[in-house]
Amino acid sequence: MQYKWLCKENNKKLLVFFAGWSFDTTPFQYLKSYDYDVLMLYDYNDIELPIQIPNYQESYLLAWSMGVFVAYLLKDNLPDFKKKLAINGTVLPVNDEYGIPLKPFLLTLKHAKTGLEKKFYENIFANKEEFERYEKTPVQRDIDNRVSELNSLYKLIKSENIQYSKYFDKAIISSNDKIIPTKNQINFWQRYNEYTIVESGHFPYYNFESWNELLCL
Repeated sequence: MQYKWLCKENNKKLLVFFAGWSFDTTPFQYLKSYDYDVLMLYDYNDIELPIQIPNYQESYLLAWSMGVFVAYLLKDNLPDFKKKLAINGTVLPVNDEYGIPLKPFLLTLKHAKTGLEKKFYENIFANKEEFERYEKTPVQRDIDNRVSELNSLYKLIKSENIQYSKYFDKAIISSNDKIIPTKNQINFWQRYNEYTIVESGHFPYYNFESWNELLCL
């Protein structure tokens, strides 16, 4: 796992952001931080925390996509959060009813290198305009590193037998998620959590200007 401070200005509040598979900090750098220090965790080729998360007066958790699964696995090593949000993800990320159905996931895994060159990211976004915006600040990680990450995640997913007990306070679910089907996310979260539907694709962030707005969902 890697980490990077998107903002570190000795604020009193901390936001810990677990990103989704294949991402790095580049597409998120436009988001304003205001009164939060923002620590981003990504690259799940291993899931050892690369940093001891410091204590703040208030800490918040935002986990997205595969980051929801990873954050849940690491919950005992994380601080107490005032609010914990899951965005477009579940703790059963490869599951025919509650996550990515197995067949399309295995196709993604098989063709990951080709998909990462364009098609996967096209599917991340709600429309062509969002994808074109992404292409101006795309992920910078090596493609082989991202392929390896997905293989590592799948091995981890297969090795875990998760019996979920309520951890996240709320789930944010996009209405047009082409990666983790919207209906599967609803199937999972309606049993445990309040959830909110937002008009977006799997990557909802271009609808917001700041991390503060996301935490207010």
